[in-house]
Amino acid sequence: MNIKNVAITLGMALCLAGWSGNAGAHGYKAGSIEVEHPWARSTAPSAPSGAVYMVLSNEGKDADRLISASTPIAEKAELHTHIADDGIMRMRPVSAVEVVPGSPTPFAPGGLHVMLLGLKQSLVSGKAFPLTLNFEKSGSVTIQVEIQGAGAMQPSHGGSELPK
Repeated sequence: MNIKNVAITLGMALCLAGWSGNAGAHGYKAGSIEVEHPWARSTAPSAPSGAVYMVLSNEGKDADRLISASTPIAEKAELHTHIADDGIMRMRPVSAVEVVPGSPTPFAPGGLHVMLLGLKQSLVSGKAFPLTLNFEKSGSVTIQVEIQGAGAMQPSHGGSELPK
């Protein structure tokens, strides 16, 4: 094999390795639970709270439950849902979120979400932050949450950088 063929082969291998690494950047696994596309909206500099969205899927045979979350960028992270109360949508904390096999559990604007209370820094579009999810059976997993623009309704698939 000549030097040109070695260079081409090495270049192709590096491209494939980089591509597969990026593909996994949006998904995380804890036991039988898959966490896909975690994201948050950017916040104003003085905002006291923010929210995290994602999709949880249970690839196992038994139901599991998300029981808590934490992050170093907020004093507290709570599991929340939206409910209609006399025709007004209100957020309410929930003690756990059931994740049943074969049925994705979406966390999305207007529904389930992880509420970040007492933000220690603004959520800046294009950045990311760690969030640890704790499951009753599957244990814990730390994910990277990508921050989108303030009006985002779903995750983008671009890259992000960790805050400095």
